[in-house]
Amino acid sequence: MPLAIKIAAKSDACMKTEATLVAPTSLTAIRPFVSDLGEYERWMPLVHKATTAGPGAWDVELRAKLGPFARSKRLRMERTTDSPQLIVFERREKDGREHAPWRMTCVLIESREEITLRVELFYGGTLWTGGLLEKVLVDHIESGRENLMALVSRSGR
Repeated sequence: MPLAIKIAAKSDACMKTEATLVAPTSLTAIRPFVSDLGEYERWMPLVHKATTAGPGAWDVELRAKLGPFARSKRLRMERTTDSPQLIVFERREKDGREHAPWRMTCVLIESREEITLRVELFYGGTLWTGGLLEKVLVDHIESGRENLMALVSRSGR
């Protein structure tokens, strides 16, 4: 199952990460684990906790450890697009303040007996940028891929 990860920093104040997974599964099997942020803590190590915050909304805690240090971030994310092959989550806080944008776009392409899942994560702030955190992010993506495939296999969907 090939995995391609590309991290590109457009400036000092943003990060864009793209990952592609090609897996021998179906859209119906993988989509429930990708369209519901509450499922991510089961397979994506970066997502420490995700709880429902209303219809199509979640309070998400991201956590990354780097040696003895850890960074965490709490976000309120809403699913802003939900079509069979395109799912978009965007940061939408309810505190009335301005926040750095977070957006995750998931594209699912079904062909023959496999799925191509392309995920793009965009972050417009500075806390989660830098070479070391990007390395941790790549490690989490690689672990998440394996965990997701194991979860899909066990689900029998």
